[in-house]
Amino acid sequence: MSELETAAEPARIRAADVRASHGAKWVASGFRIFRGQPMAWTGMPVGWLVMTFGLFLIPLLGPVLAYLLQPVFFASFALTAAKQLAGERIEMGDLFLGFRGNVKALLAVGAIEFATVFGVSLLMAMLGLPSAADPTGKMLAPEEIVSQLKGKEWILVFGFLVIALVKGALWFAPPLIAFHGLSMPHAVRWSVYAALSNLGAMLVYGAAVTVMMMVAMIPWGLGLLIALPVMVTSTYAGYRDVFEN
Repeated sequence: MSELETAAEPARIRAADVRASHGAKWVASGFRIFRGQPMAWTGMPVGWLVMTFGLFLIPLLGPVLAYLLQPVFFASFALTAAKQLAGERIEMGDLFLGFRGNVKALLAVGAIEFATVFGVSLLMAMLGLPSAADPTGKMLAPEEIVSQLKGKEWILVFGFLVIALVKGALWFAPPLIAFHGLSMPHAVRWSVYAALSNLGAMLVYGAAVTVMMMVAMIPWGLGLLIALPVMVTSTYAGYRDVFEN
């Protein structure tokens, strides 16, 4: 366990080192939170996805805003979970709780994620990843894209791993900002430290969430109505296990 106290962080923060098996427990805890008020937890992730996909439809600025706002929404999910565990009723409007706090720091974390995705996308294109459109701008058929990808699958794997590593390193940042009022640099530093200290739990958690999402897709994707809420509530469960116990 590590702790630190500075002028920028008047409250002492402790990050525990937990066993790898706790990664699976975070998912189980997320399910228990979801089960407590399932209707609200079903609605909030749906609202989040609708707004996110809606922003992606806006040319140029829309995708940038979508990435910037992701940490704000995940701060909202964490604050809502804490509110529920405190014995309060939650509602759809709680999806915007993150906008009432340190939004600037949360947007800065989103900027890191956007810069990562943008930079990795450019790098993959430079490495020879084929485009989904031909030189005239016409979208290619799925079989044409698959044909062009042959022998270049490693580029996709490389890009996925880099993005996954950055997202994992920033995983604790939104709740740290929401609950401790940290600046972006302090939140990122603590998040990276906690992720590295609990690498086993993070890997187990990532595997558990991946399996959960794959299973949820089988019955026409209906399982996502449970899997998505559990995914967002489990982020708070992980934060709570590492930073509040």
